[in-house]
Parts: sequence; C-alpha cells; structure tokens
Amino acid sequence: MRVGLFIPCYIDQFYPQVGIATLELLQKLGCEVVYPQGQTCCGQPMANSGYEHLTHDCNQLFTKNFADFDYIVGPSGSCVLHIREHLHDPAAATAAAGIRSRIYELTEFLTDVLKVTSLPARFPCKVGLHQSCHGQRGLGLAQMSELVAPPFSKPEQLLQMVEGVELVALDRKDECCGFGGTFCVTEEAVSVKMGKDRVADHVKHGATVITGTDVSCLMHLEGILRRQQQPVKVMHIAEILNQNLHEQANS
Repeated sequence: MRVGLFIPCYIDQFYPQVGIATLELLQKLGCEVVYPQGQTCCGQPMANSGYEHLTHDCNQLFTKNFADFDYIVGPSGSCVLHIREHLHDPAAATAAAGIRSRIYELTEFLTDVLKVTSLPARFPCKVGLHQSCHGQRGLGLAQMSELVAPPFSKPEQLLQMVEGVELVALDRKDECCGFGGTFCVTEEAVSVKMGKDRVADHVKHGATVITGTDVSCLMHLEGILRRQQQPVKVMHIAEILNQNLHEQANS
C-alpha cells in the first residue's frame, strides 16, 4: 500500500513533530509512505475567506503531487475535508475526483482502511480528547451529541488501544474551541472566550494532556494554556499513538 503523506502548512511550519509522528506511525503499520516534496498549502484559508476562485493553482499542484498514490493521508481533519469537498482541477478532472475519494484524515485511515485493532504504544497520562468540528461534523470522526444516535469516536477508539491512557470525561465533549481559522482573527474576543471554556472543561476534570486530530485547534488551546500558566500539555493524537511501548517502559 503506497500512501502519499499530506502535511498541512501549520504543521510543517510550527509542529513538524506531528508530521514525523504520522510518518513513523504509518510505517510501523506497514505502509509505504512517500512525502511529495513539492506540496504547499491546500488552499483552505483562501477558500474559507471567500476566495475559492483563487485556489486553482493550489488545486492543480495538489492533484499533480498526489494523483498516483493508493491513498492520501493527512493529520488534519480540516485540510482533509477541504480537499475531499473542494478539490477540482479542470485540466485533470478524473485525477482530482480520484484524490477526493482516496484522501483520509489519519484516525479514519487507521480505523476504516487499515482496520487497526491494537497498537504497541504506552502513554500513562490522563488525556482529554478535543473533538474538532471539521473532523466530527464534516468527516464523521465522532457522533454529534445533539443527535439521538449511538455514540462513537474513532480517535477515542484508537486512544483506548494505548496502554496507560486514562481518558477523562468532559462536560461538553464536542463543543467548538473557537479557533475557526480566520474566525480567531476577525472575532478574537469570542474566539478566546470559547477557547477558555474548553480549557476549563479539561482542567476541571484533571487532564494532564489535551489531544485531538487538528493541530490548529490544539494550537489555539495551547496559547490559552500558556497564558494561564496551566501545567497541561497539548499533543496531537499521532504523537500519542506513536509512543513506543519499549521506550516508554524504560524511560
């Protein structure tokens, strides 16, 4: 299985360890992983700001970089959702359509494609899981609490496979953190208040680590935690799932 590794801009620039953890995790699970060196922004920030008509070059480059892989996997629900719903290339319509059907966020790839049932990982911490909106409501990574339907969560399913993880129960487990891309710039006061509410929920229930599938949301929460001088770490789920059992046992 040949997988194209899609690493969003903010991970590449600010949280490269998340990209590395994603690469290592996929390789541990038997995937042949390739990182196309020419990849750039997927175009989501422009599209979300009302300038989707200017994303043609991004779409064209993305199609060129990822057309030949069996699957495309990225550690970001929002960017993956953007490609799945908005990637169009008139010059290569068939290739673009193929990419839209073969691109996956990391946790859904592990549960739905690789069908992972166990992980050789250990992470003895109290973990609060932040369910990001794009992943939950756009990609269907977890059930929405307002629906009268059986609950499920693909990220939670994977975290439960990690030895030592104690998932804390939150009061409002699928509430938005307030990041929202450019929303946190144009409506910064509302954004910060929403983020403070999410942080308070995790702190109240004793989480020592907050994790999730979107670094953008985690970056927002991390900024608030730092300003409050809270002793709570923020880690992308790939970093936790990639924790080596042998190394942890001997650390």
